[in-house]
Amino acid sequence: MVLNKRRLQEKQDRHESILDAAEKVFFSKGYDKCSMEEIARGAQLSRALLYVYFKDKSAIMRGIMLRAAESIRARFEQALARGHRGDEQITEIGDAYYRFSLEEPNYFDVLTHANVFPHLSDADQMSEDLLTCSTHAMQFMVTALENGVRDGSLCPERVSNPLQTAYYLRGALHGVIMQCAELNEHQSGLPGHPEPGELVSYTLRMLTRSMQP
Repeated sequence: MVLNKRRLQEKQDRHESILDAAEKVFFSKGYDKCSMEEIARGAQLSRALLYVYFKDKSAIMRGIMLRAAESIRARFEQALARGHRGDEQITEIGDAYYRFSLEEPNYFDVLTHANVFPHLSDADQMSEDLLTCSTHAMQFMVTALENGVRDGSLCPERVSNPLQTAYYLRGALHGVIMQCAELNEHQSGLPGHPEPGELVSYTLRMLTRSMQP
């Protein structure tokens, strides 16, 4: 029993070390410019052993995307717990999403550009786990909205479909976050253009107010 547990832990540790090595290569050189051989070297494994754990680069990328999705899920769960009312909870979740984009920009980019990676829809356990994790993250938003309708901090007519509203809110905020990245990279020539953090705060206030009674 102890030996089996130790072997399982060693297998998990090796799985994570491969993802660590892959992240360094992917995020420095780009997905298309790296090879399985480079990842194997980074993880200090033979190519043959690497293929025991991941059948190809897209499988490794699914593992990295799962890490990113798990980070969002954990952040949303913590944000939900910080708020006392539904409107506070949805604002906390929005702020958590923005902080995710700042603190883990590589993960944010991986999820944003997921459609450019080939074979990410291949059926395997990681794909199922990724879908489950993403569903849980959205469910925290739905729960916040339902709490707001129940406690009176959000208007039931304006949140008649919590799931649809959750997708709208996340999409709207994501667009503003992408615009913030452009502001950081190419400063607007317009006088008095907003600071990225101020723009996100303004967006969260406006989105929340649009749902309040």
